[in-house]
Amino acid sequence: MKNTYLLESADIKAIAAAAEAEALKNNWAVTIAIVDGGGHLLHLQRLDGAAPISAHIAPAKANTAAMGQRESKVYEDMINGGRVSFLSAPDLKGLLEGGVPIMKDGQCLGAVGVSGVKSTEDAQIAKAGIAALGL
Repeated sequence: MKNTYLLESADIKAIAAAAEAEALKNNWAVTIAIVDGGGHLLHLQRLDGAAPISAHIAPAKANTAAMGQRESKVYEDMINGGRVSFLSAPDLKGLLEGGVPIMKDGQCLGAVGVSGVKSTEDAQIAKAGIAALGL
């Protein structure tokens, strides 16, 4: 039997605050989503000026990163590399860079998904949020 780690409310608040700070520092209007290890939404924040569609894309990216236990960019790279059949993978909708899993001791606690700017910048915001946990 294994022990598992879970995100607590304080963790979610810390991730959200750090991700928001990174976005605001760069004047990026984005949506930030945080999910648990099962891909269930725990937090969603659409910053002023972020496109409405980003509120759908950010949770999808986070869900994909949590369910796959890897960055959503991995799937985007696979598809761009010619493995288009991966588009039929069940329950994975955010196959774009910007979803980053929250990993501790090889376990996925959840993920952060960001949408609204360039995909590399979305990932930068997600990683800044996760860094607040000091894992």
